This record gives sequence, C-alpha cells and structure tokens, in this order.
Amino acid sequence: MRLGIIGLPQAGKTTVFNALTRLSQPTTTSGGKFEVRMAVVEVPDSRLDSLVALFRPEKVTRARVTYADIAGLEGGEKSGLSGPLLNQLAQVDGFLEVVRCFEDESVPHSQGGLDPCRDISLMDQELLLQDLITVERRLERLGEERRRGAGRDKAQLEREYALFERLHAALTAEQPLRDLELSAEEEKSLSGYGFLTRKPILILLNLSEGQAPPQVTCPYQRCAVALLQGKLEMEIVQLPPEEAGLFMQEFGIAEPGLNLVIRLSYALLGRQSFFTVGEDEVRAWTIPSRATAFQAAGTIHSDLQKGFIRAEVVAYQDLLALGGLAEARARGKLRLEGKEYILQDGEIMHVRFNI
Repeated sequence: MRLGIIGLPQAGKTTVFNALTRLSQPTTTSGGKFEVRMAVVEVPDSRLDSLVALFRPEKVTRARVTYADIAGLEGGEKSGLSGPLLNQLAQVDGFLEVVRCFEDESVPHSQGGLDPCRDISLMDQELLLQDLITVERRLERLGEERRRGAGRDKAQLEREYALFERLHAALTAEQPLRDLELSAEEEKSLSGYGFLTRKPILILLNLSEGQAPPQVTCPYQRCAVALLQGKLEMEIVQLPPEEAGLFMQEFGIAEPGLNLVIRLSYALLGRQSFFTVGEDEVRAWTIPSRATAFQAAGTIHSDLQKGFIRAEVVAYQDLLALGGLAEARARGKLRLEGKEYILQDGEIMHVRFNI
C-alpha cells in the first residue's frame, strides 16, 4: 500500500511524514519546488506479535506501507500539474491530505490565515482541474477516432466516449470522480488513468499541542477526517519507547499517530491482513477486503495460485486460544476452504497446492 502525503505549503506535511516514519527530515519549505521523500514503514499489529510469541519463528515479516511526502502542490493552479509531479500522484493508492490548523507566527500561512475548509477546497480544485485536463484530452482523441471511423469496435468506442462525457460533466460540476457510481467494467477501463479524484483521501487536521479541533467534515465519499498533533507526534517518536509511552499518557494520546493513520487508511482503502505461520516464518500479508482464498494465495506466490487445491484456514482468536495448529485441527477449528472462500481479517491461512 502506497500513500501520498499532500497539502498546501506550510501545512506541516514533512512534520507529519516524520511522525509517521520516525525519520527526521528537515521541515523547511521547498517553496513550491517539486520534491518527493519516500519511506517504507512496518505496519504495527498486535496480532502478529502474539503469533510470533506462539510460534517463535526464525523470521518475522510485517506488512508494509510506503509513504511519499510529495511537495510541489500550491493550490489554485490553472495550468495543471507538471509531468513528474502528476506521475507521483497517480502512482499512490490514496492521499493523506495535511490541513494546517496550528498558529505559528514564524511560519506564515500560504493563504494569509487559517481556514481549514478553504484549504481543503483549494486542494480539491487542483485535483479536479488535473482530472478535467486528462478527461478533455481523452475526449479529443476519442472524437478524432470517431471521425476517422476505422480501428476498434464502434460500440466499444461509443461506450468509452459516453463514459468520458459522464466524467467530464461531473468534473465540470466540481464533483470528484470518487462520488460517481461506476460498473465493474467501467472501473476496469479507467484503472490505467490514475485519476486523482478517484483516490480515497484521509484528511489529517494538523493541530498544535492541546488545540481544540475545528469542525471539519468530509465533503465527499471515500473520505475520512483524523486529528493529529503533528509536531508533538514527531517529537514523541524520536524518544525511547519507555519515555514515549509516558509522554503519550501525559498528553492524553491514546495511540501513536502511525497506528491511527494506518488503521484508518486500511479501512478507507478497503484493505485487511491475513497471516501465514510456522517455525520458519510468521508473516502478515495485505489484501483487499473480501478477497478470496485463491486471490490471497496469489499474493503469497503465483505458484500457490496456479496449483491451488484447498486452503486451510483458522481464525486468529481460535488459534491463539487453542495454542497451535495441531490443537486447532484436533478441535475442528482448522477448516478446509475452496477458491471462492472470502478471507476474514486476521485469519491464518495455509495453502494446499500441486503443480
């Protein structure tokens, strides 16, 4: 899973990036210059920790999230985004939009004053504009193809043209594409375009220490709002674990920002985890929610999917309570499931296969 951190200048994007990655990148502004910082973070999961304690494996592999701190968006641009910037934005699975809510006289707000709703609107407009440019260019090409009257199937061409007219109408009305109801076939046909307003967004309200949060709600679908004291969180993650825990208690922080953001991101993007276990390795895997056992097998290795026979599946709580796979099998909790079985979050799976 790859998440892009975006926001207006001086919103605290790199501060949040540091808080989520435990890094210490300089937080000075790039002045609108295109720049990307990348970091891969292991996903905290207490269930994996318990499985490791149970099996004591030689190797532990956690699920991972890649964060991209993407600088260069100014808000209110009229000419579209640069190619390199657009390429980075198109590659991510979702956005973490950092919205400034903190006062700091030494760092003036790029828009002259605090207004989180205005800032969200400015970012929306920039993403909408870029998608509109993409859609208009595609409509021009489709129009030329219609006029030539040769090439691919005419019915297919007309379906695509009608779809892009729908996209154009929505964007012209300032409606993000994530709000459109699309068929599975339409979703598939648009998958290669990387439309920015199709991506889920987690809005992070970047607060100062102890600040009361403003009233901000999600203006569209596939969106969530979370509170983060960015600077405080960045300082806490630089501390030894024992000290960090004490500081969190003192400031009333229930869980680290990293855990909160990953949990909300998984829910927003429709992701879940399953586990494979053994004495050699205990590993967490990330799959889409409602993925089948067959699809999950392919996540592990293509050979497992190719030679799939059955999946042995056990619930995390059952395995932990019974103390091992042999005990779960003896008590009938280790089930045999077929290709179409929908894996549940946190289940442990072993694939029987033959190639």
